[in-house]
Amino acid sequence: MFEVYSDEYAVPGISTDALYALLGTAMTELGPAGLVETTDAFSGLDSVEFPEVGACRWYAYRLAVSFSYEGARSRCMTAGEAAAGLALSGYARNPGAGRLDARSLARQVREGAARVPAAVLVRLGRAVSEDLARIPDPQGSGAWLHRRLLPDRQHTRHCFDLIRSNVPVPLPLVVRTDDGTYQIGAAPPPGPGNRWARPLRAQW
Repeated sequence: MFEVYSDEYAVPGISTDALYALLGTAMTELGPAGLVETTDAFSGLDSVEFPEVGACRWYAYRLAVSFSYEGARSRCMTAGEAAAGLALSGYARNPGAGRLDARSLARQVREGAARVPAAVLVRLGRAVSEDLARIPDPQGSGAWLHRRLLPDRQHTRHCFDLIRSNVPVPLPLVVRTDDGTYQIGAAPPPGPGNRWARPLRAQW
């Protein structure tokens, strides 16, 4: 992907299908020999010095996790969805709660996510991201649920800030089956930099 990368692929909302098409274009242009040569050169490039290198590594990670389940597509859980799960869980609001380790936070997120249908969590996540990160939710389908299920905005903000902090929480995947139903999957292996993604937008 690095070989055919351009600024048009740096937009936040690029779809996984578009990335897959980009990968196909790259494979056609490079061929097997070119792929081996490019891989050797690419592996030595620094993501900090070359931001597009880091972007391509995360794009490759997105493609890998998107095909984690047969008969379904999957993506990394958004920060809004994870914050909603954490806020719905038994996560205690006390001075020591913020010192939970990453695995404990992940268990709390999964516990809270299990308290509502996965489709509801997706809608809640959109509403939380719109409220706390100003990420537009054109459908607006989660606003009522947000007010109903997460009435304590201060607590939800605390959960959101915790998810967005530097703690590398192994968040589970959100899975959409071919018939359109949603499920919460397993946590994938960490991505580039030994970190898990927590995007603000759903990356289908």
